Amino acid sequence: MESADVYRCSEDAEYYFKEGCHILEWLNREDDPAVSVARARVAPGVRTRRHRLIGIAERYLVLEGRGEVEVADRPPAPVGPGSVVLIPAGCDQCITNTGTEPLVFLAVCTPRFVPEAYIDSEEDGP
Repeated sequence: MESADVYRCSEDAEYYFKEGCHILEWLNREDDPAVSVARARVAPGVRTRRHRLIGIAERYLVLEGRGEVEVADRPPAPVGPGSVVLIPAGCDQCITNTGTEPLVFLAVCTPRFVPEAYIDSEEDGP
């Protein structure tokens, strides 16, 4: 029987992303192109920039905090621990931390996230 690959990331690897949140890549490997998993952290009162991912579907799995998510032209929806948000490829999206604690969620992308797929909708218009 083959052993499983186990990957670990260091909290020191967290970085600020221009979208307006902190990201810690848990899994994003060229040799595993089917999926990526990142932990996102949004500070209280912060709204991320409206953006879309070309050719990549995304799921937000909310772990901590409270917020409102906006996807495409749907009205804002409240989210909290246990919420799962499905964001189809190419749909505009943003999330706002409406609470007093950090909003923490996993961003699971299929196929894996690549920076070239990120489009800032606030820069290029609707």
